[in-house]
Amino acid sequence: MNFIRKRTKDFYLLDSQIENIFINEYLPAAPGDFVKVYIYGYMYAESGMEMSNALMANQLGISGKTVNDAWNYWEKLGAIRKSYRDSDGGIDFTVEFISLKEQMYGKNEDIPDVQTDPEINLFGNETVKTTFEKIENMMARSLSSTEISEILSWIADDRIAPEVILFGVEYCLGKNKTSLRYMAKVIRNWSADGYNTVAAVQEHLEDVDQRFYQYKRILRALGFTRNATETEKKMMDNWFDEMGFSMDRILEACAKTAGIPSPNFNYVNKVLENWKSEADRRGRGINSQVVTQATLNRYYEYLRSKADREAEERLQEVYRSIPQIREIDEEIRRMGVDLTKTLLMGKDSEENREIRQKMDRMTEERAVLLTENNYEMDYTDVRYLCENCGDTGVTDLGERCRCVDQRIEEAAIWQKKESKV
Repeated sequence: MNFIRKRTKDFYLLDSQIENIFINEYLPAAPGDFVKVYIYGYMYAESGMEMSNALMANQLGISGKTVNDAWNYWEKLGAIRKSYRDSDGGIDFTVEFISLKEQMYGKNEDIPDVQTDPEINLFGNETVKTTFEKIENMMARSLSSTEISEILSWIADDRIAPEVILFGVEYCLGKNKTSLRYMAKVIRNWSADGYNTVAAVQEHLEDVDQRFYQYKRILRALGFTRNATETEKKMMDNWFDEMGFSMDRILEACAKTAGIPSPNFNYVNKVLENWKSEADRRGRGINSQVVTQATLNRYYEYLRSKADREAEERLQEVYRSIPQIREIDEEIRRMGVDLTKTLLMGKDSEENREIRQKMDRMTEERAVLLTENNYEMDYTDVRYLCENCGDTGVTDLGERCRCVDQRIEEAAIWQKKESKV
């Protein structure tokens, strides 16, 4: 059995199913003309017939501006979605009426995974709302309906995560690029190249735009979350390119601002200028830290202690492997004590010579045992970094050792690590 219902040909005799949610939640607070535009447009949407804004304004007895303001009002509330298109008269848009039931009682309140979910519930979504608020704050102005539609397409059509969009907007503004078209190209290129997270984009930019990251790192060190001004960028460029400072030294200068009420670039610039003048006067590298003599002495002492400790560890290793060497060392020490006693007592030099000869033979025996067991003959000796001064900085002639300049560089790094312990 078939059922047939005769269709009404005149669409004015049809019914429009306006949702009760609209009547109860949206209609009471809306301006009257905006309600007229919504209902009139809804009727044409259900019938599938076209209607221009100009014709609607004429039939409703209102201005074309009021019609446009109405669509902007309903779009802001999430009741409609506008899609822009080219037309003979320029740019026009299509109005899509959104299901208010799905918007208010939708299954997902958060944006689903943009990589896997084919449908993204954008309207009424708190994350999307927050994204637009942050973009407007960064751009210091309100977004137009066209810009909102463009950004929504990045999320819905291109499946770009909101956090990546926010990072992209910040990145472009940091380069003084305020055009949304420019931002769209940058952000979509990231997505096309597979950089779908902020971390991936950051890693990519570290390779292709190092100076941008240098700016951001210095700003963070000074406690700023904003982008650098043109004057600040020129100042930072000068630190790197003209003065030749490394990032570590610049960050060290930034740390000096911790003791002043208002950290600023001029203060850091003055610190770096003073450091450069001091380095030029002393004939040292621009990125060398100033190391006092007391610090240098402590570093030399640290090196000697380290060398002694490592030698003792090697000696104990040999004792465990070759017990005979322990016996030899103990005998050599005993003979050394005897030799000292004979010298103090003024005994016959022949006896002293015999003790020395015996000690030499035992030392040779010790060396043979080491080599036979695959150890170097000097394996248990103390190994200083500088054999010329024995890690003291002063030669046997009382002169400044040639290793001092290198030790100063090392002491600066060592001092920095020690301060963190």
